[in-house]
Formats: sequence, C-alpha cells, structure tokens
Amino acid sequence: MSDTIVNSAEEMMEFGREYAAKAKPNSVFGLVGTLGTGKTHWTKGFVGSTNPDAVVSSPTFAIVNEYRGELHTVFHFDFYRLKSADELVALGWDEYLDEGAITICEWADLFPELMPDHTIWLEISHMSDGSRKIANIKKPTAPTAANQ
Repeated sequence: MSDTIVNSAEEMMEFGREYAAKAKPNSVFGLVGTLGTGKTHWTKGFVGSTNPDAVVSSPTFAIVNEYRGELHTVFHFDFYRLKSADELVALGWDEYLDEGAITICEWADLFPELMPDHTIWLEISHMSDGSRKIANIKKPTAPTAANQ
C-alpha cells in the first residue's frame, strides 16, 4: 500500500475504519509516531466501526483498554509509559495475544521484539502543512528516530 495523506481527525478515523473492514481475529496493528500524530484517532475509527457503542480513549495511563463488541474484541495498548519489555510481559501480553482478539498497539516500536511476525506496521508522521502521512513500514528493530 502506498503512503496516505490525511488532513483531519475525521479523515484519520476514516482510515482506521478502512483497516477495520479488513481485519480478522488475531490481527495485530503496530502504530508508530510521535505525540499528536493521530494514533488514537485512527484507533477511534477502527474500534467505532467494529463496536459503535464504544467510547474510545487513549490508554496512556491504563496501558490497555478492552472493547468487547458483537463482531470483535479489540485490545488497545499504549506502550508509551512502559519502561521495559518485562513490564509488558508481566501485564499478560502473551495472554492477550492468545485470546484471538484484534490488537492495536500505540508506540509499538518501543518493544518490536514482542510484536508478532504478522503485525501490520503503520508509521504516522506530521507533515509541514499540518497533514499526516501514514506509511506501511517493516518491523522496526529498535524505536524509530521519531520516537526517541
């Protein structure tokens, strides 16, 4: 897939809805980008299309939010506040992945070694005109320069 430019929060949510339409149980999405690029808006669109009654918020402090809908369960992680891969494992990371839900991870590049091989990686970047660029990327081996 080629890079996509979005110009608003609504367009970012629409892009998330497009991915949700193709997602299947066990899908994992790794979202990469600096603060304010739209990772949570992408997730709002995604979750809203699979569970319209869900009130989606950033799990920055909770680390994970669960959205159990009729069609899918979605686990929404935010790795930003985690200091080590061991913390994520202690939260039950492997058990979440084994549940068969769809998993969305913001700041996924902080622990790429824990992300499954089938993860779909999206990097969201600020553009100088205020828009955002979304690019499919390969699995990072370390946190991206934008996130350090």
